[in-house]
Amino acid sequence: MTARRRRVLRVLPWALLALLAAALLALGWLLAGSRAQLDGTRRAAGLTAPVSIGRDALGTVTLEGKSRTDISYALGYVHAQERFFAMDLMRRASAGELAALVGPVALKVDLGHRRHRLRAVAEAAYAQLPPEQRHELDRYRDGVNAGLAGLRVRPWEYLLLDSRPLPWRSEESLLLIAAMYLDLDGDGRNERELHMAQMRAVLPGALVDFLLAPAPDWEAPLSGQLSRPPMVPAADVYDLRRPASTAAPTTAVSATSLAAALAPALDAPRPGSNSFAVAGTLTGNGAALLANDMHLGLRVPNIWFRTRLRYPDPAAPGGRRDVNGVSLPGTPAIIVGSNGQIAWGFTNSYGDWQDWVRVRRDPADASRYKVPEGWATIDAHEEHLQVKGRPDAILKVEDTRWGPIMGEDTDGTPLALAWIGGRPHGYNLELMQLEHATDVAGALDLAPRLGMPPQNLLVADRAGHIGWTIAGNSIPLRAGIDPLLPSDWSAPGSGWQGWAAPAQYPRLENPADGRLWTANNRTVDGDALALLGNGGHDLGARAQQIRDDLRTRASFTPGSLLDIQLDDRAVFLTPWQRLLQDTLADGTDPSLRQLRQLTAHWRERAAVDSVDYRLVRAFRDRVGEAVLTPFAARVQQRYPDFSWPGENSAEAAVWALVRAQPAHLLAPKYPDWHALLVDAARHVANELGRRPGGLAARSWGERNRAGIRHPLSAALPSWLDRFIDMPDQPIPGDNNMPHVAAPGFGASEHLDVAPGHEADGILNMPGGQSDHPLSPYFGAGHDDWFKGRPTPLLPGPDQHTLVLEPRH
Repeated sequence: MTARRRRVLRVLPWALLALLAAALLALGWLLAGSRAQLDGTRRAAGLTAPVSIGRDALGTVTLEGKSRTDISYALGYVHAQERFFAMDLMRRASAGELAALVGPVALKVDLGHRRHRLRAVAEAAYAQLPPEQRHELDRYRDGVNAGLAGLRVRPWEYLLLDSRPLPWRSEESLLLIAAMYLDLDGDGRNERELHMAQMRAVLPGALVDFLLAPAPDWEAPLSGQLSRPPMVPAADVYDLRRPASTAAPTTAVSATSLAAALAPALDAPRPGSNSFAVAGTLTGNGAALLANDMHLGLRVPNIWFRTRLRYPDPAAPGGRRDVNGVSLPGTPAIIVGSNGQIAWGFTNSYGDWQDWVRVRRDPADASRYKVPEGWATIDAHEEHLQVKGRPDAILKVEDTRWGPIMGEDTDGTPLALAWIGGRPHGYNLELMQLEHATDVAGALDLAPRLGMPPQNLLVADRAGHIGWTIAGNSIPLRAGIDPLLPSDWSAPGSGWQGWAAPAQYPRLENPADGRLWTANNRTVDGDALALLGNGGHDLGARAQQIRDDLRTRASFTPGSLLDIQLDDRAVFLTPWQRLLQDTLADGTDPSLRQLRQLTAHWRERAAVDSVDYRLVRAFRDRVGEAVLTPFAARVQQRYPDFSWPGENSAEAAVWALVRAQPAHLLAPKYPDWHALLVDAARHVANELGRRPGGLAARSWGERNRAGIRHPLSAALPSWLDRFIDMPDQPIPGDNNMPHVAAPGFGASEHLDVAPGHEADGILNMPGGQSDHPLSPYFGAGHDDWFKGRPTPLLPGPDQHTLVLEPRH
């Protein structure tokens, strides 16, 4: 070996280390350059006066200025610096433009959403807004783009994707409202009613009514009567022992497809929320108390942003408005919170906001369709979907006056989807007026004007009043149609005939017992229910448990409301635990004896160490699948894409059948109902018992983990994703109880506050305030949310202050 070669070999490791160090320094420099500016002064065009942006230990921003419009600019600035990538994902998701950023993996989602042409809807909605609302969005837009430009390096996610962020446009804030319409309305597909139509095309109407019946044992409406108990159909209505009709073509059905089809029947997680309020007579300080926790898909960072706004307002105490709550990055509004005089919160109403319309094409000209006044021409659009790394995908959309053609009826007739989220009418910034409401009555008066997905609005005020109504300006007035089945709207006077007037909105103020609650359940009956419709109300067990928790107490504090929000008692599963014990009482199978022993001591909690809860829950799910399979199979034979109508628990039907045990509605594979129950128990014992540690090791926490991840973590090596995800820890809670929790799903915040007493309020939030892993606010507050420790609503002392000054 020559001397020169020896010198090269000696130097080479050091050179490689130097290159590695340089690469790490460059990476660090790039990452640091995309962090938000926390301190100092920046010049801003268009401000009328300086705005200060303070941040406390959790990253809660306090924006203080001389006008709400200046505040909107500053809020846009902060949102862009801390959350631009999340904002970008939401606008792209609703517009059907994700694939342009992340590639073919998002194309299926884009194709589904682009059919609604929501960017065009947002543009039309923006053009119709009052000038002052357009100006508010323009100033917010200017703040967003200034904040993005103020970063030395583009947000780190775009470095990873080798892409550049596009500037924000005013109407794109309305695309975020569109994203909420999609999230809360079944992704704008209305598959629920299609599957109902499929059931009715195969099964007798009385049987379908029974299978989809509500469960009065678990209902807890705010007003009105409970539903009638479901009546088990007689053998002359339907008999599973008789062969199914073969008049129509059928398809073989697999066990896998049936299991997937029945998943929605067994209470899969879905967007929802809890909200409840107590009057001032029950609080000790005279002010009413409000609790709100909105259940959504959870991610890093959280969807909400901890925000305090302070600006002059003659109607506010002391002439200065002080609003505390959460904002939605991408919009200038506070979504839920307290303004010192009222506190407000939302839960999804699950009214019926979508209808299928049978489109009767002209036999002589397929581009025309029948309307009440004759024939109209279908609007054809060719949508070009950009796909990163690939040629554009082309989507042809056929639009009618009712909405886009998106499916077929059971007889092959084209179906157009009428959906309030596809109408420009349903978008505005009236939500921002809640910041100025002074009492419950005034806030409820605002509700019918809000351009947003219709929600249950609960309000509490400083004087001790509480109230409920529906918020949202788009409650359709229907005539001449069945809202749960595809209908012909071509006859005069049929279909949607305008929007409900404020006087038609159901409303409840100051109930005698001083308590109100909503949890996505049915809230009313009679004419009010006919107006709102049933878009898949929650079973009601969660609302009932909240109601009963409220009734067991005579006085309340923010902390006691948080206790109710974190209630993980399994009241709903208690009858199933008793059924399992009775089923196995005389068993001799060793594995079934162990199953009975492990579930005999019923702790009645979905705690992370609960083995009994997990086993009873698995038994209930397996029984439900066994009971419903023969009905689903007969529908799926004719319609292979059939799935149980989403947002429609089959609990009432399953429990009624298990209790009545009619032979004619038992799956033919079982000799009797006891055999079905034993087989379900054996399936649980075998399925869970063969895993390491056996049945005794099957805790609820083993299955139920937090699963809160950054949208891009799946693209990173497993050793890196831990730097941008939250810890994947076992978490208590489940669906049919106040403490809702599932992997990647749950309470996106816990708010508990009495207006005028914000210093005692609580605001917990998962996922942290910033999306930047080098930010001091990345994951800040997440551990408090996870452990149920109350975090103050009001910000603490400022740790950082940035001032935006007018550029003159």
